[in-house]
Amino acid sequence: MNTQLHYINDPLCGWCYAAAPLLSAAREIPGLTIQLHSGGLWVNEHRKPLGKALRDYVKPHDERIHQLTGQPFGERYFNELLVDSGRVLDSEPLIHAMLAVEKAGGSALTLLQRIQQTHYRDGIWTGSIAVLAELAAEQNISAEQFIRAKEQVDVVAHMLATQKLMARLGVSGYPNLALQQGDQWQLIPLNTFLGKPDAFKQHLNQLIYSQTA
Repeated sequence: MNTQLHYINDPLCGWCYAAAPLLSAAREIPGLTIQLHSGGLWVNEHRKPLGKALRDYVKPHDERIHQLTGQPFGERYFNELLVDSGRVLDSEPLIHAMLAVEKAGGSALTLLQRIQQTHYRDGIWTGSIAVLAELAAEQNISAEQFIRAKEQVDVVAHMLATQKLMARLGVSGYPNLALQQGDQWQLIPLNTFLGKPDAFKQHLNQLIYSQTA
């Protein structure tokens, strides 16, 4: 039976960063395909300028994420990147890069996790094509391949398709997970497992086995 884990995400969503260890655990399950769906948290009119006000708003949430999961947030992220008022949070270039890497034969999930680490842990601006190309190069995708693949994918269509999927599943916000086995879909309660990747992996295995036994 075709078994897929559908991961509804945004690369600039702090709670998606919180869920990253769970996705790493899911990758270890043989025969499980992980499909990414990025809907666009910070796009169009929802793009948000960086600055002290934004930093003060997100910092308590980020500190909560660290307490729950141990995911690291760097000093440079809090004290330099987030207060750089010359920049704007925009998910679209990052989602576009994820689609391009997948088109070029790489892993969108690997790039997502490297974007998250670069942003939250290292405090480096990921909206730069040069930075995204460097991250793609970690998967042996050349700058030329990366740029060519970007021209071959439709990021707007992908985000719209994700939003339709979210509506069909009855979910809003990020992250969300749904396990698909054949024609059967089942939402996975992420909040229950934050900070518990081994328990999450065991839960997924039990769900998969119960349907295939």
